[in-house]
Amino acid sequence: MLGSTHGTLTTDSRRARVIACGEQRPGPAVHGRADSLDGPAGGADVDVSGRPLSAAVPDLERFFRPESVAVIGASDTEGRPNTGITRQLLEWAGRVGARVHPVHPTRPSVFGVPCHARVADLPEQVDLAVLLVADPLPVAEELAEAKVRFAVAFASGFAETGAAGAEAQERLAEAVRRSGLRLLGPNTNLNAFERFREDLDGPAIALITQSGHQGRPVFALQELGIRLSHWAPTGNEADLETADFVSWFAERPEVGAIACYVEGLKDGRAFLLAADRAARRGVPVVAVKVGRTEAGARGAASHTGKLTGADEVVDAAMRQYGVIRVDGLDELQDTAALLARARAPLADGVAVCSISGGTGAHVADLAAGHGLRLPRLTAEKQAELHQWIPGYLDVANPVDTGGHPVGDARGRRIIDAILADPQVGVLVCPVTGPFPPLSDRLVRDLVEAAEETDKLVCVVWGSPVGTEPAYREVLLGSSRVATFRTVGNCLRAVRAWLDHHRFADGYRSPFDEAPRTPSPSFRKAEALMRPGEQLSEHGAKQLLRAYGIRVPREQLVTSAAAAVRAAGQVGYPVVMKASGARIAHKTELGLVKIGLTSASQVRDAYRELTDIARYEGVPLDGVLVCQMVEQGVEMVVGVTHDELFGPTVTVGLGGVLVEVLRDAAVRVPPFGEEQARDMLAELRGRALLDGVRGRPPADLDALVEVVLRVQRMALELGGRIAELEINPLLVLPRGQGAVALDALVVCR
Repeated sequence: MLGSTHGTLTTDSRRARVIACGEQRPGPAVHGRADSLDGPAGGADVDVSGRPLSAAVPDLERFFRPESVAVIGASDTEGRPNTGITRQLLEWAGRVGARVHPVHPTRPSVFGVPCHARVADLPEQVDLAVLLVADPLPVAEELAEAKVRFAVAFASGFAETGAAGAEAQERLAEAVRRSGLRLLGPNTNLNAFERFREDLDGPAIALITQSGHQGRPVFALQELGIRLSHWAPTGNEADLETADFVSWFAERPEVGAIACYVEGLKDGRAFLLAADRAARRGVPVVAVKVGRTEAGARGAASHTGKLTGADEVVDAAMRQYGVIRVDGLDELQDTAALLARARAPLADGVAVCSISGGTGAHVADLAAGHGLRLPRLTAEKQAELHQWIPGYLDVANPVDTGGHPVGDARGRRIIDAILADPQVGVLVCPVTGPFPPLSDRLVRDLVEAAEETDKLVCVVWGSPVGTEPAYREVLLGSSRVATFRTVGNCLRAVRAWLDHHRFADGYRSPFDEAPRTPSPSFRKAEALMRPGEQLSEHGAKQLLRAYGIRVPREQLVTSAAAAVRAAGQVGYPVVMKASGARIAHKTELGLVKIGLTSASQVRDAYRELTDIARYEGVPLDGVLVCQMVEQGVEMVVGVTHDELFGPTVTVGLGGVLVEVLRDAAVRVPPFGEEQARDMLAELRGRALLDGVRGRPPADLDALVEVVLRVQRMALELGGRIAELEINPLLVLPRGQGAVALDALVVCR
């Protein structure tokens, strides 16, 4: 239970702790489909901090396929920008079967369609209004009165231009919030109204971009036979944002994957709820999120605050909810296309088959570097392959065919034999360049084999030209072969595909078990908080005790005589530390004395510590006389406040080298025990916890327990804590627990 203060937990109490701290539990396979809006029932579905636990999903059907459209500022005067846009909107409306109502104060008609002078004159309630005006604010208010459901604002000059533009955008957003109108933009474009190919079938990619031009490469996938269903250019996101479209696209039966280009997330919580909705449905989300580098380091009193930058938190949060982050638009193309169309893997083994030993070895090395498993084919399988491949060639994996066998009937037999191996779930065949007739026969065999297997067949067509019939007609004509132009993109996409299905198969939403009510620990902790101040070490440790995190035996004293008495009660050897609210890093000031074994040493240490504090001008609330705990692995566990996601929890290697090693993992609450253990697996120094150089393994269960208890603190006290750091947290040998030797808490 959360109220315990010392020792490790029994099996039964650990189970109780896991539930209390919000372990992931299986939730419903899917949420109910939203016809208009689903989300918190009566506003009650919130966590302990009052944040929502489910996403409200706007029904965007009438945005993408409206029955009636108003074009505000419509024009048919040649040479004017509005004229080209009006023409495109008329063509698009014809394709989707929508009625168009031009609106302009001085025109009787536009392109032969009767024009209305004002929004109030529209002959029917309109689903979508497209605003071709410089200032959309007055028009938005008119649209609200006319009960228009959706609007698109193309106008620029808002938040992208600076403070004044941001203020104008906030006024627009506030008007939209009051009205009930849903707005796309401002500073968006016409991508939602593109001509999508209707002759393609199979699962589609739904595209979301904040910058319209960045979506062009993905949109062009249609020319390679890959279906796109929607494109949402979100612009400045004054109202509708990326999260809204992710949530809605995840509900669409035709969507096989969601591809995103994100410049900045508007609301971190909303994005995670949307990603959770997609994860529950097994719909992969692939994202380019720009901003890998930080313009400057965050100022923080704790080491933890310096361990992870804003982009590292974004990276961890996306990974936590299964969002596949890629770096470039070419990766976005290839990864989204594979995830949209490929079936679930039957095995995770990758086999590489090439006509060149050098090519095969190179691809195999790259595959291993991407974390892919290349199983060694059995002796029996190798003997089978050597029926068609010369005996001096290596066929253990990678398989070197030598070239000539793929030009006749032997090629198909080789492909079928590899795919028949139960270890193999993926066949990767690099074709370094066109070499007819061998390459033509090879790709035909690969396509035919792919049609007859449930395993993934990937071809890397290495020609710099890409105009060859073998590529344009045979490979791109197949919906079963995944065709790539670079080995790197192929391997990254395969790794993402395997990771996605591994993640989706075991996904349990952390929001299902997030705590809804405060724990008894919270009530104790509330009384210890000091708004706007840093707690002393003594105060910080009291806070940890309130949440059942073990600390050493210790006493706070204010005299040398009291220090000697405390040492006798705590038990020698002892550690003595100055304790005060303005002390961040005691070691740097010489305010820590360790290994004291006698009363005289304790008296001398007390005087020295108080003298240093007096000289440095640091006020003390006393001196801590602490039990000396040794023989463990030093870790750091902390909480920092991220501007986008709120409280985040960090765990890493601790002690004096924490900032030098910078070996840490971060998660956004809520998360369960599985994610806490995954955090430890991400650490480069993870082996230290398993025991090295004869040292015993550390108590991983106790460390995970502390991480989950700190997470509970983050959830319940996140609005009150600016920073929290336990450093070092000494993780003792297995079965002996973990002890917080020092702690720092800065209150908000």
